[in-house]
Amino acid sequence: MTPFAVATLVFVALLLAAEARESARLRHVAKPLASLGFVAAAWAGGALETPYGRSVLLALGLGALGDVLLLPRASATFLGGLVAFLLGHLAFARAFTVRGASLVAALGAALFVAPAAVLAWRWLAPHLPPKMRLPVRAYVAVISTMVIAAAAAVGQPRWPAILLGALLFYASDLAVARQRFVTPALANKLWGLPLYYGAQLVLAWTAARPTA
Repeated sequence: MTPFAVATLVFVALLLAAEARESARLRHVAKPLASLGFVAAAWAGGALETPYGRSVLLALGLGALGDVLLLPRASATFLGGLVAFLLGHLAFARAFTVRGASLVAALGAALFVAPAAVLAWRWLAPHLPPKMRLPVRAYVAVISTMVIAAAAAVGQPRWPAILLGALLFYASDLAVARQRFVTPALANKLWGLPLYYGAQLVLAWTAARPTA
């Protein structure tokens, strides 16, 4: 594990403490640094050396931007964060298919992901303000596409980690949605944040240069 990955874990722990203490000051320090850590981990691992790695690095950078935009409570910055993450998911989807993709695996994954997306939308829709319905619907579609693309990467180097990272990311976004639109609670952050940062570190590792 690189020093940058360790730094991410340390700052995630501080972020969880900030959420528990409702400390905005600590949150505004710990969250950007935790996110910078997973971007730096991918960069230090050699992500710039391959088309796959560069796409992952772009996706991680967009995620880090989204994290910063989500720090304020304003609706405008939340929408900006949503767009950043949406673009990040598209970058991940491109990364997962840049070395080739299995159509059979993609179709098989869609049989599971599509119903999950429908259920997620039906769960969220009654809680959404009108202006957020279209952005959230687009986001659900894009993150579902990202998971399908991860499944389609079967046979590629580090495919199990790619799929694991995508699934962890998907699950963490459910925590964000529950916090923002359904039932705000510390519990959402206590399980959602570790899943999110774990997903980013796993995906950053998949972009590292082979050691052998």
